[in-house]
Amino acid sequence: MSELVNQLKIVKYPHPALRYKSKPVKRVDRELGDIVRRMFDLMYEANGIGLAANQVNLPYRLFVINLTADPNEKKEELVFLNPVILRRKGFEQGEEGCLSLPDLRGTVRRSKEIDILAYNLQGEEICWRVTGLLARAFQHELDHLDGILFIDHLEPSELLDLRGYVEKWEDEYMSAVSQGTEEPEDKVLSRLRELEALRT
Repeated sequence: MSELVNQLKIVKYPHPALRYKSKPVKRVDRELGDIVRRMFDLMYEANGIGLAANQVNLPYRLFVINLTADPNEKKEELVFLNPVILRRKGFEQGEEGCLSLPDLRGTVRRSKEIDILAYNLQGEEICWRVTGLLARAFQHELDHLDGILFIDHLEPSELLDLRGYVEKWEDEYMSAVSQGTEEPEDKVLSRLRELEALRT
């Protein structure tokens, strides 16, 4: 397993990678398969059902989902490369959280039904109409690839209630940067651009 894969971890808000707009994946190889496997492992360790590449400090249009959050349910694992939404229908409100914003929950309005297009690691086309939790998870993770977080969708009053947590994480990140335990934004962005050149 490559050094890149071994170094992957879930980054927390306000890490710059979370606001980075990902680029389409054009090269699929063994290392990308290892990246996907590591993303699933990190997701399970954090008791999540979805994880986007941005959340592990990678610049690729890729996310993984397993609605069971159970590492033993391999058949439920879904990999989406270069995902897009072709059609939306209806709306519904629902509670969401995020592994990069631990312990925060908020009510987000999402499309109730979506038609999606993506590819799996075998290059097979995924063209589905989805509803329910999968539709919500897909939209949540797709937002990540465009640098959008679920808190960006919250009503001002709800966001105000969470502001204390958000400001605390912002202060902690800046402190980590000043202490050298986190990279400053310019270095993060430079690294992401180097990585995207390898696959996009």
